[in-house]
Amino acid sequence: MEKNIRIRYHNKQLEKLEYIDGKSDWIDLRAAENVSLAKGEFHLLDLGISMELPEGYEMIIAPRSSTFRNFGIIQVNSIGIVDESYCGDDDVIRMPVLAVRDTEIHVNDRVAQFRILEHQPSIRFTEVDHLGNPDRGGFGSTGIK
Repeated sequence: MEKNIRIRYHNKQLEKLEYIDGKSDWIDLRAAENVSLAKGEFHLLDLGISMELPEGYEMIIAPRSSTFRNFGIIQVNSIGIVDESYCGDDDVIRMPVLAVRDTEIHVNDRVAQFRILEHQPSIRFTEVDHLGNPDRGGFGSTGIK
């Protein structure tokens, strides 16, 4: 079922949000400012939008796969979580980044991506002595190829 989400753009130059047809159901986020960062510098990168998520939903924000290569920045909180309470006119979505080299980012550079998910359902944990399943083998256990 399609959800209607109200959005406010804070920069008139910013390209509007849209799906990339046939490639992914994640939606790209663009820089809403021009910024020069020196290696080692931290910055809250303005993504230029505020939105009102439906009750019971949250936004997961992650860097695009090419962000590190193209801009030399990493998102310092690994992924961002925005819940439906962050919905005011001035609750602008930002991406906390650290530059690993000198870099420049310009308005409309695609730096992040997001998807909107329902909140996790209520979970009850039951403690046991054994799970009774075979061990998979840990990190890297599925091989290289």
